[in-house]
Amino acid sequence: MTVYVTQKPDGKKNILSASKFGEFEFILKDNPDMLFSPVPTVAKIRKKLQNFSNDDYLLLLGDPAVIGLCVHYALLNNGGKANLLKWDNREYNYFNIEVNTNV
Repeated sequence: MTVYVTQKPDGKKNILSASKFGEFEFILKDNPDMLFSPVPTVAKIRKKLQNFSNDDYLLLLGDPAVIGLCVHYALLNNGGKANLLKWDNREYNYFNIEVNTNV
């Protein structure tokens, strides 16, 4: 099981509690230049998520454009299904949201 983190968080955000879902794999480790040079960023995202499966999770952090592309490629590579990790401010924990676009 792998937790694909859309962007590496800054030092202020602690994502350690999501490690119970699997090992972290950072899709992007730096801030992408989506505005002026999106092609390399899209290529990195596509490559990192090429083996996304039912056993994997997406932890959505950072640039909304990057998040959208990551969700797109995760769904595309896994038959329209993806597990998304959502932070709950009341429970101070991540919860899984199972997305199935085939319904």
